[in-house]
This record gives sequence, structure tokens and C-alpha cells, in this order.
Amino acid sequence: MPYSKMKYMGSKRAMLSNGLGELLECEMDSASRFVDLFTGSGAIAIYVARRFPVPVIAIDLQKYSAVVTSAVLERRRRIGWQEKWTKWEERALAFLESFNFPNCINLSKTRIRKMRGWCGSQEGLPITNAYGGHYFSPQQAVWIDALRATMPEKKSVRTTALAALIQASSQCAAAPGHTAQPFQPTTTALPFLRDAWGRDVVSRTRSAFSKLADIYALELGSGFVRDANKFARRLRDGDLVFIDPPYSGVHYSRFYHVLETIAQGECGVVSGVGRYPDSAFRPKSRYSVKTESADALDELLQNVSSCGAKAILTFPNHECSNGLSGEQVRHIAQRHFSIEIQMITSKFSTLGGTNGNGGTSHSRAARHDTQELVLVLRP
Repeated sequence: MPYSKMKYMGSKRAMLSNGLGELLECEMDSASRFVDLFTGSGAIAIYVARRFPVPVIAIDLQKYSAVVTSAVLERRRRIGWQEKWTKWEERALAFLESFNFPNCINLSKTRIRKMRGWCGSQEGLPITNAYGGHYFSPQQAVWIDALRATMPEKKSVRTTALAALIQASSQCAAAPGHTAQPFQPTTTALPFLRDAWGRDVVSRTRSAFSKLADIYALELGSGFVRDANKFARRLRDGDLVFIDPPYSGVHYSRFYHVLETIAQGECGVVSGVGRYPDSAFRPKSRYSVKTESADALDELLQNVSSCGAKAILTFPNHECSNGLSGEQVRHIAQRHFSIEIQMITSKFSTLGGTNGNGGTSHSRAARHDTQELVLVLRP
């Protein structure tokens, strides 16, 4: 993929070169529109938009996902990015002139505690105030705020700029694979924190901006913040629907609240080790509630089938923490569709399992190989 990657626990990017891409090639022949109902990192929606001359609609509960996909789906031409980046960086530098942030030399628990105090006092800088000294160094956080506050005004360029900033911030976050909890300044985790804080968020934003600016959709589409089950009622005959529902018993907004804050531009008061915003800022999904996940999937597939749409559904082929298993997903799908079953080897996330000190656990790898169930659903 020529665009920048985000750290993402459930990305389907690897599956595209391991069988899923070929399946999409076959099924897109008769599709008039492609709808990704759980877009996440945007890997599938962007892949389809760049290769097939049909509109792509990307749906997700979280705004950061809609931004990253809209940056590509809502354009049919490249952006001349060099001049726009130069002016954007100049505006950000001017914004930064009044800030004298602490440096990251000789990091220690005491020094990091002081950094957190400084960042927490910066009330006009939402990213710095919420996450500086935790997920980001003071310098990284202030730069993210500066770039967020000075983005280009033209809508398509602004969306692409914000998507680039989200991607770069994801790459720099001092956290194990997502942003549920940052690395802490313990003996074991401090090297990981130093590494993350040493990453240049500005150069990574520039790189992501240049890559995103160079890619576009063959037909105009859109990214929306919507509930998948509700949107599914608006599907139609001729749609090819991609369904990759949550498999975690923990709401995904817990893992990506930092990216969501950057997308939204604010998050209110944060608390806890993970620096979580109030629950009002964190969308919840029935798919991550053990007692509701099966009913939610059944309702969704009924909505898709009643509209006459075809679908491709992917799910880990084992029991997951939200109570669903590959076998159960298959049984639910059979109530509403004629199904064709495939298997693809994928990487399954254990949600970045860590030890109690905030370092990477040696007893539980963050990702491991698993069989991914792929169902082709025909009404």
C-alpha cells in the first residue's frame, strides 16, 4: 500500500494479499456500489475505491475512521501537496512561537512527572493537555495541536491533512499497538517510551500527507459516522457490502480514543492511566456487549438480506471475547443468506497484551496467526 499505515489491531490489509483481494476482484464485477460497514483503518474501502469504478461508502462509529477514508474516497484527482504543506508548516511554526516546551533529554520518572504537569496546564492545547507526557512527548503533543489548529481551509485538502495527522500520530503514540494505555516510565517500559517519543511527528505528517495526496478514488464516494445496523436499512440491490464486525468484548473506542480526539479536535476532561475522555465522547457498540452481539449481527444480516444486497463477512474462526465465534457467525448468516465459506490466514490481535508494569508481555504476543472465516453471502 502506498499510503501510510496506522497502528491498528484489526486491520485487514494483510488479508488483501492473502486471498481477500482476489475475492473482491471476483465479486466486484456485478457490484454497482461498495459499502464497508465497519471501516476501521480504511484499508478495505481505500483498496476498493482505488481499483474499481464504483462509489465506495465507508461507515464507522468513530470520526477518525471516516476522516481517513474520506481523504481518499471524496477525491478523484491528486492534490499538489508540496506548496500546501509548506504553508501549513509555516502556520504551525508561527502558532508554536509562544510555547517553550520541555525537552526529552535524560528521561526519568521524576522528569516525566514534571512534563505531565506542564502539559496538563496547557488549557488551550487539547491534545497536549489530555495526552502530553503520556502518549506523546510535550514536543510531539504541542506540534499535533499546532498542526491541528492550522490545517488548510479547502475541504478536500483539509480532510487529507487531518487524515495525515491522525496517521502520523498513530505511528508516534507511546502505546502497544493502540491507545488503550500508554507506556509508563518503568524500568522495562521506559525504552519503549523513549523510542516512541523520539519519533518526528512533523516529518511523519508530511510523509503521510504526500502519500495520501497522491491517491484518489476512481468514483466519488463518502465516509460517514453512522451506526452500521441503521445504515444497512438504506442498502439496495446491486450493493456489495463488506462486514467485518467487532470481535472484542471491550468497546473499540477505548483503543482509539486518542485518534478520535485528534479527529474531533477536543475531548473534554480525561482520567485514569489510559487518559480516557468521559463516556459521552466514546461511542459504544452492541457488538462489544456479550449479551447483545449475536442479536446485533442477526439484525444486521436481516437488514442486508432484505435489501437484496450481497455481502462478504469476515470474522476470526474461534470464540472471541464479545461472545461470538466463527461457528456462531456462520449459523446466524445461514438464516438470511446462501453462503459460501472460505478460510484465510490472518493476524489476530490480543489487544496488545501487556504486563502490569506497562511493558510488553512475554507470555502473550500482541498478534498471532489465526484462521479467518470469510463468508460470501448471497440473498
